[in-house]
Parts: sequence; C-alpha cells; structure tokens
Amino acid sequence: MNSSNAFRQGYLPNNEVRLVKSGCDYFDLLEELINRAKHTIHLQIYIFEEDETGKRVAQALLKAAERKVRVYVIADGYASQNISSALIDKFSKSGVYFRFFGSYFRSKYFYFGRRMHHKLLVVDARYALVGGINIGDHYNDTAENVAWLDWAVYVQGDVGVNLQHIAEKRIRNSSLVRTVPPPQRLQEGSILVRPRINDWVRRKREITQSYLEMLQQAHERVTLVSSYFIPGKLLKRQLADAVKRGVQVRVIQTGISDVTIAKYAERYMYRWFLRHGIEIWEYQRKVLHGKLATYDRQWVTVGSYNLNNISAYASVELNLDIANTAFATAVDDMLDRLMQEECIRITPDYFQRRQTLWEQFLQRSAFDIFRLVLFLFTFYFKQRD
Repeated sequence: MNSSNAFRQGYLPNNEVRLVKSGCDYFDLLEELINRAKHTIHLQIYIFEEDETGKRVAQALLKAAERKVRVYVIADGYASQNISSALIDKFSKSGVYFRFFGSYFRSKYFYFGRRMHHKLLVVDARYALVGGINIGDHYNDTAENVAWLDWAVYVQGDVGVNLQHIAEKRIRNSSLVRTVPPPQRLQEGSILVRPRINDWVRRKREITQSYLEMLQQAHERVTLVSSYFIPGKLLKRQLADAVKRGVQVRVIQTGISDVTIAKYAERYMYRWFLRHGIEIWEYQRKVLHGKLATYDRQWVTVGSYNLNNISAYASVELNLDIANTAFATAVDDMLDRLMQEECIRITPDYFQRRQTLWEQFLQRSAFDIFRLVLFLFTFYFKQRD
C-alpha cells in the first residue's frame, strides 16, 4: 500500500506495533504503561471485575493518581455494574475521574441502552492498547486459571493522539486535560495504523467497512477469528463472493463458549458456511474471545468488534487496522500454528456425524432466539449526528 493511498484512507505513519496475547503478557504490559504515565491515562473498558486482576489494575490507577497523573476511567454501565461503591469512592477521593457509560433505563433488575464494548488504554497520548481483552481473571493467567484466548495491539506513535481524542469524547468533565506529546521520529519502516470505530447511533460504520473491503480486496487467503460469529446478510454475501473468486476463507471460532445459546446459533450457521466452501476451525483449549482478521499477509485488524449485529448496530466498538506486510505475515503464521496445534477442523463429514435431531432442534431454536435478541437490541436505537 503506497503512502498517499494510505493517507486518503485514514492511515497514520510513524508507529510501532506489537500483538499482545491475553494473560500475563497483556496485564504486565498494561500495568507497566500505567506506571510509566506522566500526564494522562484514559482507560475505557467493557468489563471491569473486582477480582484479583481487577484489584491489581485499580491499585495501579490509584497510585498513578497519587503521582498527580490525570486518570480517567469509563466502564460500561451494564457489563461492569457490579463495581462496588467502595471502589468508586476510592477513585473519587484519589482524584480519578470515573463514570459508567450511560444507559437509557436502568434498575436493579433491568438495563436498557447501548453498550460501550471497546477496550482502550491510552497513556500520555502516545502509548496505547486496543483489543478485545476485558479486566478480570477470565482474561489473565492465575494459579487457578488459563486465560481466555484474546489479543490486543500495543501501539506507540502518532496514532496515540487520535486514540486519545476518541477517549476524550466520552469525558463529561470541565477538568479534562489534553496531552499533546512532542514529535517523536521512530525508526525507518514504521507502521501504518488507523483507528476504526463502529457506533451506529453516531453514524460510524468504519469497522464494518474494513471487513467488507478486506473481503473485496483479498486475492489469496482470509482468516477471521471471531468469538460470536453470526454475520448478517451483507457480510455473508461478501464471504461467498470471496470463495467464488478462489480466495481461501478460514474462520476460527470457539469450541468452548461462555454463552451457550450463541454457540448453538453459530453451529446452526455451519451448514451455510460448509455449503459455500468456508473452512471452520474450533479452538479447543479454552474459551476463544478474540476478534481479529487478516488477509493476503498484507493487513490485520484487531479490536473489540464481533461479527454479528449487536456489534454492528447496538455497541460502541474500536479496532485498529494495521497495513504492514511483516506484521501481517507474523500474525498469519501465528494463526496457522494455532489452527494446527489447538484447533480441530469442522469438515462436512465431521459435522454431520455430530448432528442428532435434538442437536438440530437446539441449534435452530438458538438461532431464532438470537435473531430476536438482535432485533430487540437494535430496534429502538435512532441514528443521530
């Protein structure tokens, strides 16, 4: 991709990137970045659990505030509603800005509203983590747990300013401090990166567009990793068209799901995927929670976006697109190893042998229920400028 074309498409140069796996690698880096902060920290998260991992992150944030770093934390009002008033009070007394991403209606037993599903840390407008990893023991390696499989991108460079601007738009506080880092020239061959947002209410469908462009531009191979893979009609059509052009399309999904109804609904769609020549691989070791895609060893997207209509229409999502051959090749090789060592391929024969009438009934019922839930989630949202 030449630089002029990249600029037209919103890519920024002068970045270093690294793919970070969930578990110790991710949380050690997250804590290191918080400890390194000199001016500002923005943490925006879907799930913030007050378990061992969550307490560790909270303590790092509180210590940063003690160093007079401006700390801003936003957590989703649905998924993080169990954050204790004691922790919120600690944040307030330490000068940490904290709020829940708002609901339209909320009570003890009912929540209605959009979800802030993205996972974003920005430090000093230069260092950032963007991915699908929530804060909690499920996503970390502990004495009792192997982390759910997920990824984030660590990025250092010019795109950090853009990511901070994205975070700042969620802040409702007159004391907001904007950090502008001094120019920093990175080494030769720095990487092109662009943030991509999906927020249907705000007329943002950038991640959806990235996936469609990927399927239209691919010539050789597309690999999709998606934890709740129930694509809509437009994406299904592009998947089928890519296969017809001779593109190898591989989808890695979880074999062990934290949402049983979603897994049954996914397996109902296996018939369509297999009929259209799409390869299906199921990860076996643990829950696969990742959201990642790559094509032709040229391009990668990583973030919070699931390939279903909840992410497309009812959630606020954030991905990073990376246009770099060396990075994309490394990610593609990693996914090859993952499929061979920790996944099983769902062939038509294998799938058919596992199907009973009861399984087919559960899959169809789950798919219909899931479509109804998607409709209810998206029906009430009006787009606005």
